[in-house]
Amino acid sequence: MRIRFWGTRGSLARPGPSTLRYGGNTSCVEIRADDGTLVVLDCGTGAFGLGQTLAPEHARRGHLLITHTHWDHIQGFPFFAPLFAAGNDWDLYAPGGEGRRLETTLAGQMEHTYFPVALAQMGATIRFHDLVEGGFTVGGFRVAAQYLNHPALTLGYRLEADGAAVVYAVDHEPHLREGPEAAGLLSGVEGAGPVHPEDRRHIAFLAGADLVIHDAQYTAEEYPGRITWGHTPAEVAVDYALAAHTRRLALTHHDPLRDDDSVDRIVEVCRARVRASGGALEVIGAAEGLTLELSRQEGGAREPEWPASPPERRRGPETVLVVDDDPAVVDVLADTLRLDGFRVLTAADGEAALRIARIERPAIILLDWHMPRLDGMVVARTLRAEADAYFREVPIVLLTAEVGAEGTKEGFAAGVTDYLTKPFKPPFVSARVRVWLTRTAPR
Repeated sequence: MRIRFWGTRGSLARPGPSTLRYGGNTSCVEIRADDGTLVVLDCGTGAFGLGQTLAPEHARRGHLLITHTHWDHIQGFPFFAPLFAAGNDWDLYAPGGEGRRLETTLAGQMEHTYFPVALAQMGATIRFHDLVEGGFTVGGFRVAAQYLNHPALTLGYRLEADGAAVVYAVDHEPHLREGPEAAGLLSGVEGAGPVHPEDRRHIAFLAGADLVIHDAQYTAEEYPGRITWGHTPAEVAVDYALAAHTRRLALTHHDPLRDDDSVDRIVEVCRARVRASGGALEVIGAAEGLTLELSRQEGGAREPEWPASPPERRRGPETVLVVDDDPAVVDVLADTLRLDGFRVLTAADGEAALRIARIERPAIILLDWHMPRLDGMVVARTLRAEADAYFREVPIVLLTAEVGAEGTKEGFAAGVTDYLTKPFKPPFVSARVRVWLTRTAPR
């Protein structure tokens, strides 16, 4: 398997003299299997350069896997030359939004107000695939897609071919946000492990990979001021990779404010973290033009937890129950979710929440921790103890201003599915709700 980086910058392209070594283009990675299968991961501005190397080749067959449709991951799409050549054949994949199919989204950024050529004028044969979590095959690659934690519905991809595995996980934020020590990610500590099940699930997705290309946009020092922005501190990326027993970590999605020397310093901090843990992980900074060859492992790789494809989603508006004694919080959540097409019910205390849940059987419950009469923990325990199996499965997301390992453990013991930490941004709420509804769609 051969990997080449064409764009490693996050958020905004930043070409110039201070970014010559790591590059200024946004996300784009080329991967080729030994049988010739071509996969392109993301289509940021780096895709222009890749497209120019492919343009002379006729009837090019390829697969473009997009993590999500924020601009820094699709801005190179209208400039990707192979899509304009008649006879070329491409399959495009991205997370399926609610009522926003991939083709519609990409066509939107190519409307004449923004771009002179419409999507329909591209000459290649293009097939669009709206994805959820699950496994599938493209050419010689076995691919697994798994949701990441970002203020947009975002997928990470694990690709296996030729006895090697690479994971691409950009635009991801830790689920417990007090930092790596609080999250229990330090693999150098015997028995340590992440408190949040979603962090454990993320580590399982990376397990045993030969290469993990991971979001590392911030440092641990910067991160407290950027919580809910949807990115990982570089130190936490190291801890993820150590806990997953991966062989090599490529730090990517470099902040546009970061020059080459700053990236060098982050790489060295991360290497020192590996040394302090006693691990053997190799850490590099992803750089434009860097090419890596992955060969078959000689044992030692851990089998990942390949996610099964969930069933097709329900049709029609799904019901969300929002429970909080703060009217301002209720209004923000209700407005956000109604714009996404959900039917929203509200309650201001735990007793009302139980009554409504039993009558309406909502698809998901957003539940404040501290409320009058019955607090969120009591409500969660009560619902999980109901005889009706529905209440053992319905996602319950706890809303709280309190974060910390002990409180998190208490919530999961009470049957909480996930946390939303206040203050939260509406896009984050929307993305997490859609993730949980996709995972719990009825069979």
